[in-house]
Amino acid sequence: MLFRPEVRVSSEEVKLRHSLLPRGEMEPKGDQLDRETFSCSICLDLLKDPVTIPCGHSYCMNCIKDHWDEEDGKKLLSCPQCRQTFTPRPVLLKNTMLAVVVEQLKKTGLQAAPADHCYAGPEDVACDVCTGRRLKAFKSCLVCLVSYCEKHLQRHYDVPQLKKHQLVDPSNQLQENICSRHDEVMKMFCRTDQQCICYLCSLDEHKGHDTVSAAAERTERQRELEGSRLNIQQRIQDREKDLKLLHQEVEAINLSADKTVKDSEKIFTELIHLMENRSSDVKQQVRSQQRTEVSRVKELQEKLEQEITELKRNDAELKLLSHTEDLNQLLHHYPSLSPLSGSTDSSSINIRPLRYFEDVTAAVSGLRDELQDVLRDKWTNVSLTVTEVDVLLSAPEPTTRDGFLRCSCELTLDPNTADTRLLLSDGNRKGTVMNEHQSYSSHPDRFSGWCPQVLSRESLTGRCYWEVEWRGREGVEVAVSYKNIMRTGDECVFGYNNKSWALRCYNNSYNFWYNKVQTPVSGPQSSRLGVYLDHRAGILSFYSVSGTMTLLHRVQTTFTQPLYAGLGLFYSYGDTAEFCKLK
Repeated sequence: MLFRPEVRVSSEEVKLRHSLLPRGEMEPKGDQLDRETFSCSICLDLLKDPVTIPCGHSYCMNCIKDHWDEEDGKKLLSCPQCRQTFTPRPVLLKNTMLAVVVEQLKKTGLQAAPADHCYAGPEDVACDVCTGRRLKAFKSCLVCLVSYCEKHLQRHYDVPQLKKHQLVDPSNQLQENICSRHDEVMKMFCRTDQQCICYLCSLDEHKGHDTVSAAAERTERQRELEGSRLNIQQRIQDREKDLKLLHQEVEAINLSADKTVKDSEKIFTELIHLMENRSSDVKQQVRSQQRTEVSRVKELQEKLEQEITELKRNDAELKLLSHTEDLNQLLHHYPSLSPLSGSTDSSSINIRPLRYFEDVTAAVSGLRDELQDVLRDKWTNVSLTVTEVDVLLSAPEPTTRDGFLRCSCELTLDPNTADTRLLLSDGNRKGTVMNEHQSYSSHPDRFSGWCPQVLSRESLTGRCYWEVEWRGREGVEVAVSYKNIMRTGDECVFGYNNKSWALRCYNNSYNFWYNKVQTPVSGPQSSRLGVYLDHRAGILSFYSVSGTMTLLHRVQTTFTQPLYAGLGLFYSYGDTAEFCKLK
C-alpha cells in the first residue's frame, strides 16, 4: 500500500488537474520537440496524410477518422486534444503544406515515433494521458492518481500548484489509495488496525482508534526503515571485515601448507637418506666381515693342506720302512726319521652350528618392526595435528539423519585387536561370538578379557558418524577408545578405564560407562545404534536409529589422542555386531 502525503488541493488546482488530459503539445525545443510537433497525438508517429481540423490541431487522416467513428454515436464530435466540439462532422482535407514538411523530415532521417521499448507492454505501467498506443509511464502522481509519461508529466514540473504533488515510481496500484466505502482518498492511517483509511472512516468504524496522517505514518516508517538500513549497512561492513579476514586466512593457510609440505618433504628426504646410509653401512660391514672371515678360513685351509701333505709323506716313509726285512737297515734308518710337526689346534676349527649373517638380517628386521611401531604410534599424532588446523568454529551437530550421513565414514575391524572368541567376516566389518577360540596369531594389540571385543583399523579424528547393527540374545557394547587402552584383564573392558567411552545395550536397557562409572540411559530400543564424533569439539553422541533418530546420550569432553571405534559382545554364542555400510 502506497502512503500519500496529505495535500490540500485548491479549486483552481482541481480545474487545472482536469485540464491535463485535453492540453496540447509543449512548445518545440530542438529536434526532439520538432518531432513531437509533427507527430500525431493519437498514434504518436509522424503524421501520415496530415489533416487539420477546424480548431487548428493536426492528425493522421486515418487516426482522426477512427477516433470520430468511435464517437459517432454521440451528438457532438470533439478534438482529442482541446476537446472543442464540432457539428456537423467536419470534412477532412489533406494539409498539403504539412505533408511536404513531414516528408522533408523523413528524408533528413528525423523520426518521430518513439522506439518500441518506449511503448508500454503488458507488464508495464502505461501513461493514462496518451491516446492510441500509449507510452510507458515515467511517474505516478499520488494526488492525481494518474500515471504520466515524460511528455505528459512536464506540467507537474512547470505548474506551481502541481509541483506540490507527490510523484512516485510508476504503479498500477494507484486505485488502492481510494477508500472502497467512501470513494475518498485515504489520507490517514489507523495504527490500531494497521491500515490506510479516509477521513470518513476515522469518524465511522475507526472512531476512537489511534489514527495519524498517512504522511506522518510514512515518515515514521521511513525512519524505522532508515534505522534498519543503518543496521544492515553496519552488518555489511562487519561481514566485509570478516570476509577480508577470511581472505587473509586463506592466504596464510596456503602459505603455511606450502611451507609445511616443503619442510616435510625435506625431512622425509633426510630420513630416506639416513636409511640409505644405514643400509650402505650394513652392506659395507657385512662385506668387510665377509672378507675377514673368508681370509681366516682360507689361511686355516692352507695350514691344514700343508699338514696333510707332510703327514702323507711321513706315512709313506713309515710304510716303506715297516715292510723292510733287513733288520740292520731298519735299525740304521729309524733314528733318522724326521719327527712329526705340531698338529693344528683342533679347537680353532671346531665346527659349531653357525647362522653366519642371518642374525644381521634378524636385527635389521627387528629394527624395521620397531620403526613401524614408532611410525604407527607417532603417525596418529601427526595426523591429529594436521586435523586440528582449523581456523573456523566447529560445525554444529547435525539434526537429521541425512545430515549425519554426510559425516559418515567407512570402518573395518582390526584383526590384530580381535579377541580370539570373535570371528571376523564380511570384509572385517562383522564380528560373531564363537564357541571355540580362533587361531589368530599372537599380537600385542589383541584383547584378552572377559568381554570379547575389537577395535577399528581406522583412527577417528575430525567429524565422523557410523552405525552399528547387532543381533543376538544379550546385547552389544558400542564404544570409542584410545589406542593405548589395556589389552588384558578388567582394565581392558570398554568403559572400565579413562581411555574409552562405551554405550552398553544389555537385556533391553541402556547404560553409559566411563572409568567404571555407570550412567543409566533411557530411550527406544533398536537393533541399530548411531555414533557421532566431533573430535575437535570434544562431542560424542549415541543415537537409537529406527524410523527416526533419538539421542540416547551425549558426552562433552576433551580428546587428547586419536580415537578408534570399538565393538564388544557378551558370552552369547552366535551374537553378532557389524559396522553398517552407509555410502
